[in-house]
Amino acid sequence: MDLQLKGKTAFVSGSTGGIGYAIALGLLREGTKVYINGRTEERVQATIEKLKKEVRDALVEGIAADFAKVEEINNLFTVLPEVDILINNVGVYGDQPFETTGDDVWLHDFEVNVLSGVRLSRYYAPKMKAKNWGRIIFISSESAVNIPDDMILYGVTKTAYLALSRGLAKHLKGTNVTVNAILPGPTLAEGTEKMFEDISKEKGISIKEAQIDFIKEKRPSSIIQRWAETEEVANMVVYIASPLSSATSGAALRVDGGVVDSAF
Repeated sequence: MDLQLKGKTAFVSGSTGGIGYAIALGLLREGTKVYINGRTEERVQATIEKLKKEVRDALVEGIAADFAKVEEINNLFTVLPEVDILINNVGVYGDQPFETTGDDVWLHDFEVNVLSGVRLSRYYAPKMKAKNWGRIIFISSESAVNIPDDMILYGVTKTAYLALSRGLAKHLKGTNVTVNAILPGPTLAEGTEKMFEDISKEKGISIKEAQIDFIKEKRPSSIIQRWAETEEVANMVVYIASPLSSATSGAALRVDGGVVDSAF
């Protein structure tokens, strides 16, 4: 299927690894020009080289920016004044015990996980509206609905993306600029490798068994009963970024393997 993405330009925040990298790769395979992003120039350049090895003649460039630093975001706008497709993917998470997670961590994670999407969308949305075409996609999480008790802060930031996405879609109603949120479930990425290595050593089981145990213990409602691959999430994102998805806006689209126990 031709997703009609040739000639489009996309920016994917937080795309030197994980789901962001898979999204960038998927867009490049469709002929989109993609600007990737990471916090350091070294990581960005290494990722560009990796992508060029995977996609011949890939139209890929990079912008280093730390989304906790407003001055680096402003520089990004100078380098890339306009895009057709904005993927708000960058995010941070970690060990977040509620009683001991201080204001500094809350403010930092809100800065990266929520305000990054606010600032990027606030800048690019009017330009999309002016030319009457664009795609804004927020990478939320099933944790926005199933708030994890050990990562309440992360869940709160991802819930904020659902409100932001829906509100912005309504703000842009009647235009050909669509806004949607994607809710991945447990997804295998770079950040999970160490976790499963530790679990497998602790329990004396294989990494595959550790992955299955996590699903059974932490996400028992999963219908597929496994972790998703980053490419499976990216496939949904690339379609929603395409002109073929023109009737989908204001939606929260789950790629969660059925973890959220709802038909809606």
